[in-house]
Amino acid sequence: MRDVLCAPVSGRVIRMADVPDPVFSQEVLGKGCAIWPDTDIVYAPLSGSITVVMGHAVGISGDDGTEVLVHIGVDTVDMNGAGFTGFVKTGDHVDAGQPLIRMDRLAIRAAGHPDCVVLAVSNTDSFADVELAVEGEVSVLAGSPVVTVRRS
Repeated sequence: MRDVLCAPVSGRVIRMADVPDPVFSQEVLGKGCAIWPDTDIVYAPLSGSITVVMGHAVGISGDDGTEVLVHIGVDTVDMNGAGFTGFVKTGDHVDAGQPLIRMDRLAIRAAGHPDCVVLAVSNTDSFADVELAVEGEVSVLAGSPVVTVRRS
């Protein structure tokens, strides 16, 4: 059985290995992908409960058991929430496609940080495989399938 995670933002998809941060590129926080965004709104990639909100990042425990981290930018924790407007709080239930955060891409770049949006499956080890649902670096619209989670 396969589950699909949707793009949290419109833009150009890249492999996790190409994220300019070793924690993500080495898949320390899980397999997935990243997207160089074309827009400022970040959406829920699946339906579930919000487990963590950190300004620049949101954790979601999916209704299907998939746990994801949506992380905006690299080293954006240094911005202490500046440039991010959250639409959800811990404990909220969200539907796939629901807005999570508005990011200010200009503020992120002005702070010297890459603005890629990472989608990581935090509980990757619970599944047979987590892989890209698209081939190569392609542009996608928010809500398009980007990651497939295969259950054993």
